[in-house]
Amino acid sequence: MDTRETILDAAARVYSQHGFRGSTTRRIAEAASVNEVTIFRYFGSKAALLQEAVKGADVKSCQNTLPLDPIDPLGELSAWSTTLVEHLTDHSSVIRKCMSELEERPEMAARAAEAPRLSTNALCEYFRSLRAKGFTNEDFDAQAAATMLIGSLFHDAMGREMMPEIYPQPASEAPARYAQLVLRAIGVNDKADKQ
Repeated sequence: MDTRETILDAAARVYSQHGFRGSTTRRIAEAASVNEVTIFRYFGSKAALLQEAVKGADVKSCQNTLPLDPIDPLGELSAWSTTLVEHLTDHSSVIRKCMSELEERPEMAARAAEAPRLSTNALCEYFRSLRAKGFTNEDFDAQAAATMLIGSLFHDAMGREMMPEIYPQPASEAPARYAQLVLRAIGVNDKADKQ
């Protein structure tokens, strides 16, 4: 990991524990094992560093793309959903901190929202592709279907630790179960054969 990435990783960890005010450049520098001057040389300010760290923590959720030409809807959507839940769970501290500081630091939440927006748009396109490829003939609202799935995945990732009894078990199978329900809701059958 290069110096820039080390600083970003440290900043995300410090932010998730201490919030914006408690994430001093000194604290971040110590966590990254660099000099404070190095932070300013790379990022210019604490605010710029933390915004980049929050955005960077969320980028991976967009890297697991859905195919433009669907072949196996349940397999593709299950894998995508599993990766998204893993990412959200890994970054739950940063996400919670952004949400708790929303009113005081809306710019942080705006940066954190970039990746979920991209993921939602990609999911909508995937659902439209399923219709175009004949996996469903239903007239459905792609935006509502995407919101339902992402909402379920987000809820699971943020809440399972506190109340595991309300979620599908085992945890490793839950994302696929959510994906299957949404596919059924938009008219894609379990076999995912083209109609």
